[in-house]
Amino acid sequence: MITLFHSPRSRSTRIVALLKELDALDAVGIEVVTIPRMDGSGGRDPRNPHPDGKVPVLDHDGVLVWESSAIIQHLTELFPEAGLGIPVGDPRRGPYLSWLAWYAGVVEPVLVFKALGVEHPALAGTFRTETEIKSRLADALKDKPFLLGDRFTAVDLLLHSPYAWFGKPGVPEIDAWVDRCMDRPSARFAAEFDARYAAV
Repeated sequence: MITLFHSPRSRSTRIVALLKELDALDAVGIEVVTIPRMDGSGGRDPRNPHPDGKVPVLDHDGVLVWESSAIIQHLTELFPEAGLGIPVGDPRRGPYLSWLAWYAGVVEPVLVFKALGVEHPALAGTFRTETEIKSRLADALKDKPFLLGDRFTAVDLLLHSPYAWFGKPGVPEIDAWVDRCMDRPSARFAAEFDARYAAV
């Protein structure tokens, strides 16, 4: 049995979209839980097995997978027929794994620091800057619609997600890519799912 623990309008929304992309909504249950929110609302849910009380977390037959990048890799390998992941042996496998790791290790920390108004030269030296992130993405997208070529993959789903949340950065290549990603049925499904359960 596989269960995604999800809280509406959170980082786990992108995993709901992934389940739709993978055509895995019948195979993976979604348990809606509460989490502590930045505005002080919500709270830790005793049903949520995440060690920090956060989302997303996936319970696969009693084994937990947490962190979006890990969950995305796990699910795309469980449901390879959807073509959202890149298999071992494909020359795009290295870039695919690198984008997943870059998101977790660079993109999210940098964008969170910016949202909180935190600046320090050591942070820029360690994680890079938002300008460098935008430059890397724009360069990757300058001659193709998605990060790995003509086909939407799980790295597009993950890396566009902060711009879907915080707003597009005003860089033409990135803005057009974010629009392409947000116009997918999976993104609309996740937004509608969250709207339904946020009101409960």
